[in-house]
Amino acid sequence: MSTLFLILFVFSHSLCVLQTQGLNSADEVNDSLTYLWPLPSEFTFGNKTLSVHPQLSLVVGGNGGNSSILRLGFDRYKAIIFKNSHGVSSFDRIRGRRLSYDVTKLKVVVHSDSEDLQLGVDESYTLFVLKKDGQSIVGEATIEANTVYGALRAIETFSQLCTFDYGSKSVQVYRAPWYIRDSPRFAYRGLLLDTSRHYLPVDVIKQVIESMSYAKLNVLHWHVIDRESFPLEVPSYPKLWKGSYTKWERYTVEDAIEIVSFAKTRGINVMAEIDVPGHAESWGAGYPNLWPSTSCKEPLDVSKSSTFDVVSGILTDMRKIFPFELFHLGGDEVNTTCWSSTRHVKQWLEQHNMTTKDAYQYFVLKAQEIAISKNWTPVNWEETFNTFPTKLNPKTVVHNWLGSGVCPKAVAKGFRCIFSNQGVWYLDHLDVPWEAAYNAEPLEGIDDVSQQKLVLGGEVCMWGETADTSDVQQTIWPRAAAAAERLWSRREATSARNGNLTALPRLQYFRCLLNRRGVQAAPVTNLIARSPPIWSGSCYDQ
Repeated sequence: MSTLFLILFVFSHSLCVLQTQGLNSADEVNDSLTYLWPLPSEFTFGNKTLSVHPQLSLVVGGNGGNSSILRLGFDRYKAIIFKNSHGVSSFDRIRGRRLSYDVTKLKVVVHSDSEDLQLGVDESYTLFVLKKDGQSIVGEATIEANTVYGALRAIETFSQLCTFDYGSKSVQVYRAPWYIRDSPRFAYRGLLLDTSRHYLPVDVIKQVIESMSYAKLNVLHWHVIDRESFPLEVPSYPKLWKGSYTKWERYTVEDAIEIVSFAKTRGINVMAEIDVPGHAESWGAGYPNLWPSTSCKEPLDVSKSSTFDVVSGILTDMRKIFPFELFHLGGDEVNTTCWSSTRHVKQWLEQHNMTTKDAYQYFVLKAQEIAISKNWTPVNWEETFNTFPTKLNPKTVVHNWLGSGVCPKAVAKGFRCIFSNQGVWYLDHLDVPWEAAYNAEPLEGIDDVSQQKLVLGGEVCMWGETADTSDVQQTIWPRAAAAAERLWSRREATSARNGNLTALPRLQYFRCLLNRRGVQAAPVTNLIARSPPIWSGSCYDQ
């Protein structure tokens, strides 16, 4: 970061320093505070109030300053910040009153002109908000970032600093000046969205992606296909989406491309998943030969080379849609009874001297080879690691879900790992309270620093058996935000001590922020997630 910020940091004297700490006492919970979620790595603030011009302008610099992603992001956040502000009121205009504003410009310096979005992209930033006066050399909010995606994270933080004051009918920044230096703790901060159990319209998926950006999540794990339905168009095998629920509950190639593009402009990658060899009954609606038999429909028929031709064709088509380097191949919950009970598959197993366990391994490894040949890094659910850890391709990313203790074992063997312990980060488990999601630790049981680096991060999972358009957002939020702070903020800042004082008021504030932005986030302290309020009361105390 530039020398300018260091000078400003030292120059802004009489600041209250708050590094990686939340609220310290209950009496600090009041409307004068602006809460930041997730908590930045380090920041300082003062005791002044700054007004923000309703015609806030964007000033850019650096090699990446002209990025269309940046300009679209600024316009998007400007609409959010000034949603309730309509410029100078008619009363002030009649009186001829001229208003002056402390912050009239948002200056954003982006050093790199690359818009490549892959795992580990630099999302760090520095944000400074200071009033221009006789002692200050800066008169605008200033952001500096190495990439446009760091700049997007900074603008999100700036938007949370901006609060509409109903008395003055203006947008204000409280407790200025602010100096924030921030970067994520983990590179992978994901949300799984299941569109097989219930179809979600494209606009709903976009709404979820938009809300993810507010919590600085950066990977949408799109579990698009499962045994229940196959809603995605695959040009190489056009009958596959006969497995959709109806002809109206489908995604065209163009739909998928639009979702990926929409996500990229918010700094979010899309990791697609086709779950093989289990969870694939819907494939046979269009191609019955993929079933072992018409009476025993999964796992996919391991004995036929044509099965792997279909897998390869799907991955070839999907590679044109999904540029992210990770691709999820599933591999969980494989019941191989069909293989041992279907005559031709049983004969094939005997001819190849394989058990059904061997065939499970064979299928997973062959699917991995296909994915790798298309320049993808395979991600597999933990059952593959639990069953044949020494046979998995070394590039495999192990995705934990069954419980604790898997990531420590995986990284000890040199694999990378994603943490999604179902006991805390499965959002369809409605009895999991916010504090359980907040206190979950992806590095639990991993003390070796080199092994800790192999944990890419974590993911909350929105399985869709009981979630559709009517309730998906209130099932995701606000518990996903609890995990989001765990994945972004420093570990010391999210320790369990005094969570009801340091985290809960801020999470309640963030939940209300989501509500104001049109996200149907449920009350924080529900005994059963996504349930409505039990009685009348403030959004900030539910």
